[in-house]
Amino acid sequence: MIQQVTKGIKISVKTKFNGTSFRNNRLYYVFAYFITIENKSSETVKLTHRMWEIFDSLNNTEIVNGEGVIGQTPILKPNDNYSYSSGCFLESNIGAMRGYYSMENLETFQKFKVIIPTFQLSTLVLSN
Repeated sequence: MIQQVTKGIKISVKTKFNGTSFRNNRLYYVFAYFITIENKSSETVKLTHRMWEIFDSLNNTEIVNGEGVIGQTPILKPNDNYSYSSGCFLESNIGAMRGYYSMENLETFQKFKVIIPTFQLSTLVLSN
């Protein structure tokens, strides 16, 4: 599991390879990612936007911007957490994702970015 804390907001990421799929006569590698957002700060915050950079080992990069996550803009009070899962399709069997969430402090109305740490997407199983 990959984790990072920015301004009291902890992001935890797990990934899973879900097999392959054909779309438009092309083979894609399908990955799921599972994110937990924990508010370790003393203030209430709202996730308003997300930005992703999705890389694959064929040097393709896709940028994804949008409001909220999976159609929601969760509000997290102190010690609250919010979890969701989503996925992506890569043209190669190895890649990575990184990005940030735009958050708003609902007490001060200050906007800030929370880093989503870079995490790997791979069909390979690595042993410890």
